[in-house]
Formats: sequence, C-alpha cells, structure tokens
Amino acid sequence: MPDRSRRDGGRPIRRPGYRPGPGAKPRPQPPSQTNWDHVASWYDKLTGEEGSDYHRHVVLPAAMRALDVQPGERVLDLCCGQGVFCRMIVQAEPSLVLGVDASKRLIEAARSRPAEGNVRYVVGDARDLGPLADGSFDAAACIMAVHDLDPIEPLFVELARSLKRGGRAVVIFMHPCFRVPRQSSWGWDEEHKTQYRRLDRYNTPLSVPIATHPGSDPSEHTVFFHRPLAAYVNALGQAHLRIDACEELLSHRQSEPGGHSRGENRARGEFPVFLALRAIKG
Repeated sequence: MPDRSRRDGGRPIRRPGYRPGPGAKPRPQPPSQTNWDHVASWYDKLTGEEGSDYHRHVVLPAAMRALDVQPGERVLDLCCGQGVFCRMIVQAEPSLVLGVDASKRLIEAARSRPAEGNVRYVVGDARDLGPLADGSFDAAACIMAVHDLDPIEPLFVELARSLKRGGRAVVIFMHPCFRVPRQSSWGWDEEHKTQYRRLDRYNTPLSVPIATHPGSDPSEHTVFFHRPLAAYVNALGQAHLRIDACEELLSHRQSEPGGHSRGENRARGEFPVFLALRAIKG
C-alpha cells in the first residue's frame, strides 16, 4: 500500500516557552502560504473535472451523505477549488450553491466549467467571509481543506455565521490519528504476516511542506497543518457547532493477488484514511 506521507521532516510549530498539550494550536501563517494560486494549474490537473480517485470513490460520496442536501436549500462550499463538489451538489436540486475559494485562478477554473444548476463562485478567504456569512444557508461544507488552513478557529466561526439555526456543517479531512505527513507510514511484520500502521508523532501540531513536483522545483509546495483530533472538536464546539455524526472513511483500493495482498487489504479495512464530521448550528 503506497502512502505519500514520509516519516522525516514535519516541523513542530513552537514559540518561546511552548509546551505541546491538548489545547495546542499551530502558529498562524501568512495568507500567501495558504493561498493556492501558485499551484492552481497543478491542482486542477490533479483533480480534473470530477476529482481524484479518492475524491470520486470515498470523499465526495461521504460528503453528499453527510450534507444530505434537500431540493430548494441554499448550500455553501468553502475552499471549493475548481468546483468539483459544487457541481455534484447541484444534482440534489438546491436553490443555490455558492463556492468560495481564496485562489482567483481556481475560481476562474470553476467558472470555466458548465454546471446544470444555480451555482455561483466567489473569490474569498474562508476565514473572513464578511457579508457572505449572512446566516441564510441550510448547509455548508469544507472538503479536504481544513488541514491547508491556519488558524482553523475563524473558519469554523464563519461556517457557523453562514448557517441558519439548525443548519448543517460538514468537514472532511485526512484522519489526524492515522495520517500525519512524514510522520506516519506502513510497515510489514514478517513473523505475523501483518501490515501495520506506524505513527511517529501525533499530539504536537506540525506544519509540513508538501512538494507539488517532488524532485523538480522545491519552492513550489503547499503547507499541511497537522493538529490532534481534539483541536478540531474543540474549535467546532467553540463556534457553537455541535457534532452529531462522524464517519471514518476507509480506502476503497484493493491489492492485486499475491505477496502481501491479504495483509494489505486487511489493514485497509482497519485504518481509516479520512475523517468526516457533521455538526449542527445551535
């Protein structure tokens, strides 16, 4: 089972006198480090019209289940990228789908693709929506992006401000308990013929540079912000978003017969790769 996470290199985010603990938070980064304009072409090619393999088979179906969009509802998609999820949402016949992303180039890519329903795209920071967060939305989502933003507390506040009372917020991200870039990996126990998950760090918040073109231009990268699970749960609660559903998403992939395939497939069924949380605005 290949994993793009490597065990070396994640940088802990520390300040003088810093001691990691349950409430530890990563240090806020300049907006330029979390705006994906500089990698928009790469990301657009990577995800394409319908998303990556994991998007299509695991992440987006889970997002649709959790969001449970009803005809006539208003839906917000924060960090929408080039609009892959927005175009899926319109199939549920909402009255409006509003996609917001900080990258002007990704919004341009979204607008260039036709959609069958009422879809609008706006350039904006998901952590500071201004008048867009008007409390008129029935549902809102942030899919595979919370680990690309820092800090996350303003994101959840804006999700809450956008929703009607009783509205639904759905966030899906890489499972922080099992997938920490450069700090988690697969291992094989020859004696027991078992594939296991190795985790070298978890509790300390980390900022991890992710190269978009490994081996070519080292300056072209994004930043992955790892946080322990408690950071997400607490930030949602502080924004008055009450978690009412959780789904731990497993890989859909299967190894070819032979070798370690039996152990690999068993491990895929035990260690989730993504985490989906749904929360209700109180």
